[in-house]
This record gives sequence, structure tokens and C-alpha cells, in this order.
Amino acid sequence: MSVRVRYFAAAAEAAGTDAEDRVEQSLTALRAAVVADHPALGEILDRCAVLVDGTRRDDDAPLAGVTHVDVLPPFAGG
Repeated sequence: MSVRVRYFAAAAEAAGTDAEDRVEQSLTALRAAVVADHPALGEILDRCAVLVDGTRRDDDAPLAGVTHVDVLPPFAGG
């Protein structure tokens, strides 16, 4: 089972894609894997909000049954 990871703004630029399907089973494993696959994400991922099915998560959330993970960098302006 996979989870759809969607990247926005600077995160999409760093990843080189707007979205991808991943198979990691936890948020910690997902973070490590996307940085390994997209090294430029390592420079901004710690500052990004990570939403798991719409809820911000900063812990090692399990991803079983999760539909999507959104990676949102800080936005400037208002």
C-alpha cells in the first residue's frame, strides 16, 4: 500500500516534482527516504509543515491507511 506525498511551493522545487507515491510505513521513515531521494529537501524539510490526511503531525505517525501526506514550506506574505 502506498501513500501519495504532495509537495508545495519550495518543497516541490526541491523535490523536483509536485507529488509521488511512497511506501514507507511511518512518518519518520518517510522523512528520511524523501531526503535520501531528494537531497535538496534536507535543507527545508525541518521548516515545513507536514500534514497527514489534513492534520499537522510532528511525531512518528504510522502511515497505514493514510491517503496523502502534504509537505508545505513556510509561506511569506499574507
